[in-house]
Amino acid sequence: MLNSHTPPDSPMNRTSADALAHPSAPRDLLRVTNLHVAYDKIEAISGINLRVGEGQIVTVIGPNGAGKTTLLAAIMGVLPSRGEIVFDGHPHVHAEIEEMVAAGMNLVPEKRELFAEMSVEDNLMLGAFHRYRSGQRDHHASLQEVYELFPRLRERRTQLSGTLSGGERQMLAVGRALMAKPKLLMLDEPSLGLAPRIVREVFHIVAELRRRGVSILLIEQNARAALQVADYAYVLETGAITIDGSAADIARDKRVIDVYLGLGKH
Repeated sequence: MLNSHTPPDSPMNRTSADALAHPSAPRDLLRVTNLHVAYDKIEAISGINLRVGEGQIVTVIGPNGAGKTTLLAAIMGVLPSRGEIVFDGHPHVHAEIEEMVAAGMNLVPEKRELFAEMSVEDNLMLGAFHRYRSGQRDHHASLQEVYELFPRLRERRTQLSGTLSGGERQMLAVGRALMAKPKLLMLDEPSLGLAPRIVREVFHIVAELRRRGVSILLIEQNARAALQVADYAYVLETGAITIDGSAADIARDKRVIDVYLGLGKH
């Protein structure tokens, strides 16, 4: 297990507040302060502080069972939590999913949650439901933007989503989330179960989304790929942040190398 026993002035021991308060840091899009999540009386998330700046890719890496998926679910309003969540300058207290989607946040869950008996295009159009209900009628333009990003989805737009390959299903899940025009896209294990070639394609898409102005909070066990694409990184273990810093610094840390980047490990 990693422990932050580096000297107090080490870059690896800085808090995220110190690191992102630097004058060159982007404005906070998401700020999570002292977040706690408990199942019954067992605490799964213990006092997490986390920030995502505008235009950043921030990754959270860690072992199975560390609380990574729980963290995203709490931020998204799927799970009840204690603490402060400020998104785009506005606090969200006991918020529910619809409120967070309307505010500009969206989540691509680990299991993708597609409708297998619906076509690719129908799945995509469901992603624009909240915008359509609020009176926005530009979903066809959004659909073309998704097809531009994922040409294979255009080719398969009439195909049932349940017949797609694993990589195509991941593209569809991301595309559906993008139909909501999110300011922040949260991705839960986007490379899970995919072949190495498809994993590279997925992370290329993640980088392209950032270039298009979408901020990203990325949960990944493939630490090597995540750190290569991210600006900032957190290591989450047993429900607590043990290390945070720039992705480049984290990737050079001996403890991270030994535990997450060693031979045969992701």
